Amino acid sequence: LNLKPPSACQTTAKATKSQAAQTRRRQRTAFSNVRSVIPKHRQDLLKWNGWGYQDSQFAVTNQRTLTFTGQRYQLSGSEMPALVEWMEKALGASIDQRSPAKFTRPENIPPPVQVNADFMSAIRQLGLSHSDAGPDRLFRGHGHTLEEMFTLREGMFPRLPDLVVWPTSHREVVELVNLANRCGVVLIPFGGGTSVTGALLCPPGERRMIVSLDTSQMNRILWLDERNLIGRFEAGIIGQDLEARLAELGYCIGHEPDSLEFSSLGGWVATRASGMKKNVYGNIEDLLVHVTFVTPTGVIEKSCAAPRVSVGPDVHHLIMGSEGSLGVVTEVTLKIRPLPQTRRYGSLVFADFASGVRCLRELALRRCAPASVRLMDNEQFQFGHALRPAASGWTTAFVDAVKRFYVTRVRGFKPDELAVATLLYEGTPEEVAQQEALVNSIAANHGGISGGEENGRRGYMLTFVIAYLRDLGLDYYCVGESFETSVPWDRVLDLCRNVKLRIKEECRSRGVTQPVLSTCRVTQTYDAGACVYFYFAYNYRGLPDPVHLYEEVENAARDEILANGGSLSHHHGVGKIRQRWYSRSVSEPAVAAVRAVKSRLDPNNVFACANLFEPAGGPDGQTEQKAKL
Repeated sequence: LNLKPPSACQTTAKATKSQAAQTRRRQRTAFSNVRSVIPKHRQDLLKWNGWGYQDSQFAVTNQRTLTFTGQRYQLSGSEMPALVEWMEKALGASIDQRSPAKFTRPENIPPPVQVNADFMSAIRQLGLSHSDAGPDRLFRGHGHTLEEMFTLREGMFPRLPDLVVWPTSHREVVELVNLANRCGVVLIPFGGGTSVTGALLCPPGERRMIVSLDTSQMNRILWLDERNLIGRFEAGIIGQDLEARLAELGYCIGHEPDSLEFSSLGGWVATRASGMKKNVYGNIEDLLVHVTFVTPTGVIEKSCAAPRVSVGPDVHHLIMGSEGSLGVVTEVTLKIRPLPQTRRYGSLVFADFASGVRCLRELALRRCAPASVRLMDNEQFQFGHALRPAASGWTTAFVDAVKRFYVTRVRGFKPDELAVATLLYEGTPEEVAQQEALVNSIAANHGGISGGEENGRRGYMLTFVIAYLRDLGLDYYCVGESFETSVPWDRVLDLCRNVKLRIKEECRSRGVTQPVLSTCRVTQTYDAGACVYFYFAYNYRGLPDPVHLYEEVENAARDEILANGGSLSHHHGVGKIRQRWYSRSVSEPAVAAVRAVKSRLDPNNVFACANLFEPAGGPDGQTEQKAKL
């Protein structure tokens, strides 16, 4: 394989034109015409009112147990005999009390509100693929917050994109952005649709035509440079497609967010994403070498793809985290790595959560953390245990009983206090063996013991099915959600304790009478701190407005996070739901600076998604455009 592009900064002087053309031809033939797992018309494969694939969901069997349908996941086809009992105990929910969705198929999809005739004529002339069909517009008019999913089950959004356009290249995106700027049309970039910040919702006061710029058909690997271990990719490529295609060539990116199956490379950049294996591969800001970004006033990109430069403020950090408010990412150059020779799972059991946190702190301090290490508190451990499939035979059941006896009787760990960490090691066999021995030694210093490889494997794989549980909960009067933060090490324990207590207190004060699930886990570690995920859920039977109640509780929890020294977000972003805290988090002068950049790059507010902050003219987002219409 020889797919090295021209030199990172410019074509080598010695290279002839014919050689450069030959290289370009090899690049095109090697990577063109590869189908994505996710189809162009997403409704053909994905749920319209829930998470994930249509064939995958938690369902009640005739034996009154829960199973996970389909064949896509390790858990698929398994029955979980303890999950029903856990739901009753932890949430007061019963499988005899259903709250089915009001709508079982999309109905009352609002028609396009605005149709700009000049824009429509121009995209037809340009030959840009587009659709105004209701299902296409619906799939791109929302993300996956609790409110958005509840809205789909019980009603409909007041405004959806008026049109979906599928550009197929950087050049077509430039034409589309210029056209929207001339015609007074709003563009909202769409990658994988996994946003949990309300970022894809159409601003309700917007009076111009709104177009969803769907990048999913821009999904090629443009080139690989094996000597420098970098690759150039179109921004619409979905995470699972990217890793699968690279694996065929012996490489990987190693960026694995929980949404890997559905989220896009451009979305990772736009939200400053983080992945489960960041200890080895880094977050998106560590992986990114070069990015091409289209704005209404021109294309932003550096003149070379050097590993590091000192040329004033880094424009890449202006693009990362912009959340669709400044422009759209079209192409990205990332670091690539050879596929690891060895991949091994592990788990550790600690007497309590505090012991586990101290162990993770030492792993970070000594720079020896595995590719992924995640620590669950006891409530989350109990939840994960309830998701355990039925034992396949007496041998498995016997071994599990022996393990429980050793942990609880011999070591004296209390079942209602212990905490568990799941681990993933990647590298050469020698590297993995040495790292595992060191990690186990450090864990032993904090009272930890090995929980076995299979528990680690299950814990890691459960990441990809947990999101399906919210749909199950909604079918039985339970709402639930997760949110994250980052915090210095010396505040991790206080923050976890105080936020979990605040969630329960807020629920009780608002009339929740059944038990409240309030749990957390440490998911990423750094020299100076950690990322903490919180999960909470409650039974809303008899409560008039469960979504509003949830929003009040989460807002109170966010206030508690900030009061305890946590960040507004570690990797989900700001979007619309966290706007109220944005200036408090970064300072008023910083917000003014971002507003000034927005005004300069997008003076007509073409990218009027209203994320991060509302435009200066108010929620309709048309400060300067009003005068032109």
